[in-house]
This record gives sequence, C-alpha cells and structure tokens, in this order.
Amino acid sequence: MISLTEQWPPFGLRLETPRLILQPIQDEHISAAVQAAKSGIHPVELMPFSHPWTEAPADEFPANTARHIWRTRAEANKKKWSLQLGVWHGNDFIGCQDLGAADFETLKTVTTGSWLRQSAQGQGFGKEMRAAVLSYAFDWLNAEIAESEAAVWNGPSLGVSKSLGYELNGVFRQAWKPGEVTEVQYLRLTPDTFNRPDWVLRVVGSPETAAHLGIT
Repeated sequence: MISLTEQWPPFGLRLETPRLILQPIQDEHISAAVQAAKSGIHPVELMPFSHPWTEAPADEFPANTARHIWRTRAEANKKKWSLQLGVWHGNDFIGCQDLGAADFETLKTVTTGSWLRQSAQGQGFGKEMRAAVLSYAFDWLNAEIAESEAAVWNGPSLGVSKSLGYELNGVFRQAWKPGEVTEVQYLRLTPDTFNRPDWVLRVVGSPETAAHLGIT
C-alpha cells in the first residue's frame, strides 16, 4: 500500500528548532488548529490579517478552517504553492506558520505569514518559527528573497521582522476589511541581511518536498 507521505510528500517535512516542531497540517491536526485559533489570536477591535478569517461566525469557523487547509493543498502546484505548517511546543498546538511562493524557479522569492494563539504570545515563539522557515527557504530551497507584510500598527509582527533583518520595502494602502483603509508595511529579506539564530535548524523530508514543489 502506498503511504500518505508517498502520495503527498510535504507531509513528510519536519522542521525542528530548540523549542518548536513545524510540520504540514494533516486532517488529524485540524481540530487542534481550530481550538488554538478560537482561543484568541488578536484583540477583537484590531485585524492583523489581509483576509479577516478570524471574524467568521463561530458556527462556520471550523468548516472554514478545514476548507482553507484542504484548498491550499489541492491548489498547490509547481507554479504556485503554500505550505501550511502547524507549530507545536511540546504536545501543544500553538499556531501556524505558512511558507509560500509563486513561480519560484524563476523568482526565487518566498512569502511568509503566521499566527499564534494569545496564550503563546510574548515568549519569542513568533520569531523562532519564522526563523525556522526562513532558514529552510534560504538554506534548503535556495531562495534569494523573502517577503512579508504587516499593518503599520502591528508592532509585534514588525518587531519580529526587524530583529530578523528585514528591510522596509514601502507602505501601501489596502482594503483588508470592506470599506476600511489599512496602511500596510512591506518588508524584504535576503540571505545576506538575515540575522540568523544561534541554533541550527534540523530538517527532515526536504528533498521529497522540494521535488514535489518542482524545486531543483
């Protein structure tokens, strides 16, 4: 019988930092992801995401989360892909870190996004999990650029970016919520400007994942 990882090689990817484990979210993890997100991510009066998914009605939230994870998998191809990585601290699911790209073979550019449940914030996990995917992108996938964005008021996210060496790359006006203007700070990082952590990332399953994503 063909294993699930043989059918979908990214399921075999595993990134390990001193405190965290990051790996693609499988169906068995969706309930934990929903529970972590529903416990609270941000103050209700602020929206840190370009797609305000946390505002979904409570009775729709679990199904919406599952649809997003399934859709991301189904739409991944060699031209455009996104890895939705669950983040574990010990046995606790504490958030999600995604790593994505479009036309990677030509542009060698990745984007990142993430969330942490509020009870896990303020402990350096956000920086550690982003450093993990940046190390993976630069050192294992040979990315040349990493891009990110955050609302100009989002001090914690911008602080993580600054500490990792991102350079400011312009401010743009966007409509993250209908009828509202959000000023968004774009950021850019290269391997040369990356403030690398004082630990070495452990990676399992990278060659199979890269081949699946069309990365040579």
